[in-house]
Amino acid sequence: MAARTCYLGKVVVVTGGARGIGAGIVRAFLESGAHVVFCDKDDPPPQWPEETSAHGFRQLLEVNLLGTYTLTKLALPHLRKSQGNVINISSLVGAIGQSQALPYVASKGAVTAMTKALALDESQYGVRVNCISPGNIWTPLWEEVAASMPDPKATIREGTLAQPLGRMGQPAEVGAAAVFLASEATFCTGTELLLTGGAELGYGRKASRGTAVDIPTLPS
Repeated sequence: MAARTCYLGKVVVVTGGARGIGAGIVRAFLESGAHVVFCDKDDPPPQWPEETSAHGFRQLLEVNLLGTYTLTKLALPHLRKSQGNVINISSLVGAIGQSQALPYVASKGAVTAMTKALALDESQYGVRVNCISPGNIWTPLWEEVAASMPDPKATIREGTLAQPLGRMGQPAEVGAAAVFLASEATFCTGTELLLTGGAELGYGRKASRGTAVDIPTLPS
């Protein structure tokens, strides 16, 4: 019962809350007793670097980075009075990179850095600032990307096997992490919570198709 009322009566603003990870966060806070307001905007499709443009890059920065900055800045006077907290959604790829996603990776890496800087500035007011960096979460966007590939089943299998746990995450798990950071993790600020199923651990196949490969040979 406590888990269902841990944010009872509090107000939560969720950007990108219409589907996928955002929708999972909205549901989790509603179940915790919060009043939730949300808005949304679609993510960009995969692009090779030569397919990107300064205009598109700027647009993505406006949404992912400047949008986050602007909303947080506007909320700060209230957050300082109420000693509220900020939870940004970054991404694992902001730390490890991703093919065909240069602007997205750059914008998410900046969100993580901004989280840490803001946590330092706002600590004097008792405002905590953390971020969640998800890995492969099974969302409608993941379904759409897989469906656009020549072999959707192989794409989904590759995405699944990227995690040592042997599965993708669920939006509800991101929501649970957000509620935890907001309500229970009261000594955490400037934290990047990796919600990845261990995807960043160990070694893996990295060379893409078409890369010249030089494989050592055993002595005869």
